[in-house]
Amino acid sequence: MKKYLVTLFLICVAISAYAVDIPKQGFGLQIGWAQPVLRINDPNNYATKDSLSQNIHLHGFKVGLIYDASYIAGFGSSIGINYTLGVNNSGWQKTYPNSDLFYHRTLIAYQEVEVFVDWQYKFEIAKETYLMLYTGPTIQCGISLNWRRDIREEDFKTGDITTTYGERLDAYKSDHNDDAFNRFNVTWGVGAGFQYKRYFLRGGYDFGLIVPYKNSDFTLGHHTRGRLDQWAIKIGMFLWYED
Repeated sequence: MKKYLVTLFLICVAISAYAVDIPKQGFGLQIGWAQPVLRINDPNNYATKDSLSQNIHLHGFKVGLIYDASYIAGFGSSIGINYTLGVNNSGWQKTYPNSDLFYHRTLIAYQEVEVFVDWQYKFEIAKETYLMLYTGPTIQCGISLNWRRDIREEDFKTGDITTTYGERLDAYKSDHNDDAFNRFNVTWGVGAGFQYKRYFLRGGYDFGLIVPYKNSDFTLGHHTRGRLDQWAIKIGMFLWYED
């Protein structure tokens, strides 16, 4: 009986949504700060292949298009597409804690495009002023994930410094098959925002739902876990907005 009541309720909601005019809808631009978080095994530890994980925070920006619509009361959705760029430079670090002769640094650049669908609810706190809560999935497609590890050595006799560059261009096409990444990722995000007339601010966190590696070795425990998450804060405005 409960199943029939729930089904009837959902049908009524759907009918009512189509029976009334959408009170508000808009199309606009958004731009903001983004911090992709690579929660992965150490991609440089080819020798031991252990399962030690690390969290690498990339810093960059996000820009995109958004379509926003409200259906019933404050309930609605926002859909759109974004481009994200994130970079990380670890700086020179000691390769061995007790030695000043060997240093390394890691340079990472990550680009992706994403399509998002968020279900949201807006609370009107004043005229044309809203607080909002939203949640929903995002499908990401990686454009490039460039990974470079530089090594610096110092001659203990002369003090001369030599630097070698170990480049790993585009981790999606890595020669190390068990370290290669998938281009596609699915995340689920939660967030909150504020809107005043045509202008809005949104911020939230996306949790990665897919293990990022093309190959997972469950026997050795290597690459059996990992996520690509993301923080983001965006500001924007609706170029076209209909009350």
